[in-house]
Amino acid sequence: MRRQRGWRRMALTIIPAALLAPAPPASHRPHPTMHRARREASPGREGKRALLGDRFRPRSMVRPERAAPARCPSFPNSHREAARPGLRIHEYLYFQVLSPGDIRYIFTATPAKDFGGVFNTRYDQIHLVPADPPEACGELNNGVFIQDQIALVERGGCSFLSKTHVIQEHGGRAVIIADNAYDNDSFYIEMIQDSPRRTADIPALFLLGRDGYMIRRSLEQHGLPWAIISIPVNVTSIPTYEMMQPPWTFW
Repeated sequence: MRRQRGWRRMALTIIPAALLAPAPPASHRPHPTMHRARREASPGREGKRALLGDRFRPRSMVRPERAAPARCPSFPNSHREAARPGLRIHEYLYFQVLSPGDIRYIFTATPAKDFGGVFNTRYDQIHLVPADPPEACGELNNGVFIQDQIALVERGGCSFLSKTHVIQEHGGRAVIIADNAYDNDSFYIEMIQDSPRRTADIPALFLLGRDGYMIRRSLEQHGLPWAIISIPVNVTSIPTYEMMQPPWTFW
């Protein structure tokens, strides 16, 4: 009995003092929900996207800040409600040329500021017909081909609203007005109405002069009366590596 008690005393003396120390008070103990709160407070993948903003988006969805001298136009509130989501990115509207194949690119256009309608439907294949005469300030020689199609018009000679009104009278679904400066590959012009007494119901878009020139030149080289396009194009559904953008335009 005496030997057993002696061994017990020796065992107690060699136990580390840290194991015999009293437990810390409750105020110093970590709360059981502390780790969960830290995980919830971290931004995560979606939070990081929101914090990064445009820096997180692919280059094709963010326009460079070297655009027009005037701010790019925006739709009125009524147009914002009528437009389908995803058809416009940062007040731009996109269309793709399907034929001819040598200009099978996705082009960028800007809608008129205070006149014209919106695209309430998507046209998978529709003709883009260059107007004759190109400025479309009066009667058209090829008006029969523009009916139920989209007209490609050149800037100059009359106001943007006048051109849109002429195309509408010939039964066009929309009008794309290209700048008459053929070397313009970055400056968008804000199209506004010239008279409150007149209006137009079809969509009116402004296209860079370089883009309009390349489309017309391709049609002339192939001897074609029109191009086939898809409009509007939802670029958010297209992977960045599949974006077919004009090589002469900086996105």
